[in-house]
Amino acid sequence: MALNAFRKEERIRKRADFLRVLKKGAPYRTPHFRVLVSPNGLSHCRLGITAGKKIGSAVRRNLLKRRIREFFRLNKDRFPVSSDFLIIAQEGAAKLSFWQLSEELKGLFRGESPPFYSGC
Repeated sequence: MALNAFRKEERIRKRADFLRVLKKGAPYRTPHFRVLVSPNGLSHCRLGITAGKKIGSAVRRNLLKRRIREFFRLNKDRFPVSSDFLIIAQEGAAKLSFWQLSEELKGLFRGESPPFYSGC
């Protein structure tokens, strides 16, 4: 299997896991996204995505989620091991191109004291 694959075990799929990250996750914000990070006790990081109906039609929401998954797949070496990430899309996120989305989410890794460190 390819190193950059987005494997099944790298996804948050259970409602209980989504709720745990929502309640206990450390929040970070970008102009179009809310990102919650929570330790998961596993040997790998996981990603969950939420895009409500305010984002747009099902087609626009699914396109946005595909772009976020692709960003995660290409940049998972920047995410910390043993963490769950929940990315919640805000209004206007569906209008972003993949490049704009990538730059906005990469901004979470920049700065003097970035909220995450590399290693997933």
